[in-house]
Amino acid sequence: MSERWCFGSAGDSYDVTRFQYLRRLRTLRDPEVRDRVRAVVAEELLGTPRSLAIVLVLTSFMFLVGVDYYAESLSDVPTVLWPLYADSAVAVALAALALATVLPTVGSGGDVSDVPTNRALAYLHTLAFVWLVQFGLWPLVSLNLAFEAYVTAPDAWIYYWGVLGTHLCFVGLALLFPAFGRTTRGALALALALGVLNVVVDYGFGYHPPLLYDPGAVLAAATLGIAVLSVWLAGRSFRRLGDDTDGSSVR
Repeated sequence: MSERWCFGSAGDSYDVTRFQYLRRLRTLRDPEVRDRVRAVVAEELLGTPRSLAIVLVLTSFMFLVGVDYYAESLSDVPTVLWPLYADSAVAVALAALALATVLPTVGSGGDVSDVPTNRALAYLHTLAFVWLVQFGLWPLVSLNLAFEAYVTAPDAWIYYWGVLGTHLCFVGLALLFPAFGRTTRGALALALALGVLNVVVDYGFGYHPPLLYDPGAVLAAATLGIAVLSVWLAGRSFRRLGDDTDGSSVR
């Protein structure tokens, strides 16, 4: 097909290549295509003990960075609220636990898709997915509401570009979990409830992550919207626990 279209200048060929690329991207709207792509990527990144160990090491490193970020201010927060306050660190900790459930299967030579499923794991994988997506996207809003303050700060390469880059990795990691995990209505409901509770703790009680400005209703509303979006995405991405593995469940 490219030869039929590639007449004329090099620009014509570029336009055809771009058209073909965009057409391939549109196929990702098909849930079955998305599942196949996800399965291939998950097998590549998590499908051997070595590759899985590398991802776990990187995840552990991000957890330690997150703990260090919140450490100085934890004393000002009631201990019972620490999991909701240090939300990014908790998201990475949940991710590490979810990845650890893959290790026995991959270590024994199985495929990522062969990871056993049960109700407890469905809750873990769902919560890890939602927390990673929610707090992977959150800095896109929270930092850009004070864009000038962050990009002109002395450590902007860490506290703006570094934070955005690492947190977007949260989202990429989360999108691998439906390759081996399942969800339930209860898990989705719990994830949504915790998302709402997080907004109340952060902006109702004032125990939000350290920022260079005082957050207001805009950030609170955006955070709630991101929480709802994350749960919706989980419901669309995971198969339901107990469904056949042929992809017939509602996405």
